Amino acid sequence: MEYVASLFSVALIASAIRVTMPILLASLGAVYTERGGVVNIGLEGIMIMGTFFGAVGAYLFDAQFPQLAQGWPDLAPLAGVLTAMAAGLLFGLIHALVTVTFRVDQIISGVALNLLAGGLARFLNILLFERATQSPGVRGFTPIDIPLLRDVPALRPLVTGVSPMIVVGLLLVIASQWVLTRTRFGLRLRAVGEYPLAADTLGVNVYRLRYAGVLLSGALAGMAGAYLAIEQAHLYFEGMTQGRGFIALAAMIFGNWWPAGALGASALFGYFDALSLRVVRLPVPYQFISVLPHIVTILVLAGFVRRARMPAADGVPYTKEEE
Repeated sequence: MEYVASLFSVALIASAIRVTMPILLASLGAVYTERGGVVNIGLEGIMIMGTFFGAVGAYLFDAQFPQLAQGWPDLAPLAGVLTAMAAGLLFGLIHALVTVTFRVDQIISGVALNLLAGGLARFLNILLFERATQSPGVRGFTPIDIPLLRDVPALRPLVTGVSPMIVVGLLLVIASQWVLTRTRFGLRLRAVGEYPLAADTLGVNVYRLRYAGVLLSGALAGMAGAYLAIEQAHLYFEGMTQGRGFIALAAMIFGNWWPAGALGASALFGYFDALSLRVVRLPVPYQFISVLPHIVTILVLAGFVRRARMPAADGVPYTKEEE
């Protein structure tokens, strides 16, 4: 019973919420790009860029504007997040240009982005900090407490010392669900991902919407990387994404290409990720616990992918002249 209780402790759930956020943010990005009909497996590489530029943006703001950063301590991490999102937008633009405009195979483009990101991050880190695999430390956002709930003893670990980025991430889920179901942009994006010829016939600019979906995925994946560097590790180090970009894609599929579903799937993966990071007293080797997130990813994909319904035109290049 003690072992079972440790698996559902409030402290473990609080840890799971924290490690869920980078998976969730990248997964939301995957929803936007694939709802528009473009596969972006380069999310892992964009997250790598987000970790690096998130740390660089926060560090340089602190170094260049020390007095301003001292008076407003949240400006430095905010600068890091915005820098990471800008880097994600740039990588998303590259992917959109290659796949939407030039109709290069989307999987090949994503793999190329992943390879480029790892080498570029190392090169730039050596150039800026004269070291290969790690940046100087950076400050995170000032933690916040959730009013009213913080006075409940049982919930205190969940609602005190919360990163503002967690609140933003949960609000983005609500906003994204509303955008995709209730707004003209969301309905047109989904139409482009389902039947681009029909959307084009009705006057919808297929290329513009696909660009928008890919750019949103880049910005959100960059934000996910910034969360890892600024809120979790407080620095950039090589390999810190640990395949979370690919897990985010699995969460998007498990969530059936919807933001709310991606939230539930990301929470599942985040729970096992948190379990692997905490030394839980279980009668099994720790090495097995450490690979749980990846085992769960494989099992979920193997059992669910056949029942999932992807957008009909997902991964299919659109050429107006051929239609």
